[in-house]
Amino acid sequence: MSDPSPRAQLSSFISKFSPDIAAQARAVLCELRARLPCAVELVYDNYNALAIGFGPTERMRDLILSVAIYPRWVSLFFFNPQDLPDPEGLLRGTGTMVRHLVLASPADLDRPAVRTLVRRAVASAEVPLDAAQPGRLVIKSVSARQRARRPAPLARDGASKAPLAQPAARRGQ
Repeated sequence: MSDPSPRAQLSSFISKFSPDIAAQARAVLCELRARLPCAVELVYDNYNALAIGFGPTERMRDLILSVAIYPRWVSLFFFNPQDLPDPEGLLRGTGTMVRHLVLASPADLDRPAVRTLVRRAVASAEVPLDAAQPGRLVIKSVSARQRARRPAPLARDGASKAPLAQPAARRGQ
């Protein structure tokens, strides 16, 4: 029996998440593929999250942005944020290599400020996307051990049975 295609593998990785997070992730990926049809997608099924990076090559250092899927939310990460103006203060984190924003829904990608961030990130990429090349999907790594892909159920008192590490945007910071 042959190995599953990269698309089939990615679909199986996404299906480990709750239906609402999986649907949000699929919609976000579909929209980014439409905007960046020539991008190489690099998939990292890591311990903490499933990450799908978009860039011009198979090298991680050339990534422009990525989608990270967690049990309770989906985030959009931008690489080299020091080159990315963010007048509305949407980006979270203080990193000089990567900053992110939490997507409440796939519709957030249509917000003018988010569209501008994506457009500027693509325009400022050190290695530009090549419109003559078709996009493709590459499974780069799959961690043997992974955190649960679905959130822990709530206890009767409404508290989660497991500690929850939410992004700053969700904690009100």
